[in-house]
Amino acid sequence: MSVQAVLQAALVEALAGLEVTAVFDAPPVRAARPYALVEEAWLSDWGTKDMAGREGRFAVTLFDAGERPARLRGLAGAVEAKIEAMPRAIGEGWEVASLVLLRSRISREGDGRWQSVSEFRVRMLRSAL
Repeated sequence: MSVQAVLQAALVEALAGLEVTAVFDAPPVRAARPYALVEEAWLSDWGTKDMAGREGRFAVTLFDAGERPARLRGLAGAVEAKIEAMPRAIGEGWEVASLVLLRSRISREGDGRWQSVSEFRVRMLRSAL
């Protein structure tokens, strides 16, 4: 499995139990709000002389409906807490060396529709299998 797929699966698993209708790993065709979307990570080399490594940026976007974004604020905080608490060993020998929130924002999409985007930086190393 590719490091991209390993990371994506770990992120979706970390968000299990989030109080949304579903957590998607790709944009859904149809979904009831609130739902979460783990967007594909941008990865680059972060290896050492003797270990494969990747540095990446990824975002988790929440979609909600309502007159005000009160519920979305709580969900955004829960996303940040769950991602920061995810296990460091994510599979296939890959381990998270660091994971930090870079920025987050809540914005209005239209009448009664809101979205929250939380962007993270992850650095990972792969131990020899």
